[in-house]
Parts: sequence; C-alpha cells; structure tokens
Amino acid sequence: MMTLYDCATAPSPRRARILLAEKGVSHETVQVDLRSGEQLGEAFRRVNPQCTVPALVTDEGAVLTDNAAIAAYVEARFPEPPLLGRTALDKAEIASWQWRVEFEGLLPVADALRNSSPAMVNRALPGPVDFAQIPELAHRGLVRVHAFLALLNERLADREFIAAGQFSIADITAVVVVDFARVVKIRAGDEHPHLLRWRSAMQARGTMG
Repeated sequence: MMTLYDCATAPSPRRARILLAEKGVSHETVQVDLRSGEQLGEAFRRVNPQCTVPALVTDEGAVLTDNAAIAAYVEARFPEPPLLGRTALDKAEIASWQWRVEFEGLLPVADALRNSSPAMVNRALPGPVDFAQIPELAHRGLVRVHAFLALLNERLADREFIAAGQFSIADITAVVVVDFARVVKIRAGDEHPHLLRWRSAMQARGTMG
C-alpha cells in the first residue's frame, strides 16, 4: 500500500490528500511535524532529502516528492475519474489553469507568509537551505493574492469548474489556495460571489479535508 508523508496543517500535502480522496485510493499516512522542524531531521531526510511534504512512497517503492509527480503518477495508475483531463485540449486547458493557480495564487500566499512570519525567519523558502526573509516580497504577495481572488471570481462567473467543464486538479489547487490565504488575513467576501458559490460546491464534495 502507498504511504503519504503528510502534515495536517500544511497546504501542499493537503493537495495530495484531496487528490487521493477524489481517486478513492487507499494509502497509509505518516504525519510530519513541520512546526517542530521534523522535516529537517535525519529520519525524514532519508525519505525525502528535499525536506518537504508531501512525499508519496509508491507500491513500487519509488518516492515522489512533489505534487506534480504525485498527480502524474496517481492519474496514470488510477485514470478514473480523470483529474488531468480526457481530451488533448482538455488536458491543455487544465494544465494551463493549474499553472496559473500555482503561480498567481499559491506562490503569492507563500511569499506573503514566509517573508513576514516571525516563525519563519531565515526559512523564507522550504527545503534544506535557509533563506532570509525579504519584506518587499511579503507586500507584493498580498497584492497578488487580492488580484488572484478577483481573477478566480471572474473566471467562475459563468462556469461550475475552473477548467475544461469538469472537476480537475486545478479546482483542488484553487481550494487549497483560497483557504491558505486566510493565514495572511485575506478571505473571499461579498465582492467574490462566484468564488464563494464555487467554494461552497467544492466543500459539498466531502473530499476537501
């Protein structure tokens, strides 16, 4: 059985959890305590030298250490329901929006948090190397998060899902981003009615834990 190295409070492994839940894939879970720095310890370094979660140990014994690899593997092993698209054009549209959600949403939230939180001094980037905080990146991150929520609200004005007319990995990542933004005190509000409708529908799926 596959094993997911997880952290219940972190956004990145949540993406993998939702993916596996949507696919109905059974797996074991090992919690990694990021708050105490367990990811930097020797025991976890032997699992993932990049010192990040999620990490998925496959049935073949391979260790996948990022969400892109995990999604590609799980989709190939368990093609139903398809979360990366069926047709060539659908795959392209979903991939494009997945990239946009990551680049225009997830990274700005991470910049805003990691470059301002006192708990993350010298930990402005995840991984084994310490990087100093840059306050200007935190400010820019906040501006970009606000712009992203407006973009997502506009995108969802006339559609149920973000891309290709189906629930996809882009919706999974966007749910995590919208919720993650709360840590930098940014929430969808009355000015985002389409986004709020979509987020409520996503919650009703029962897999967003």
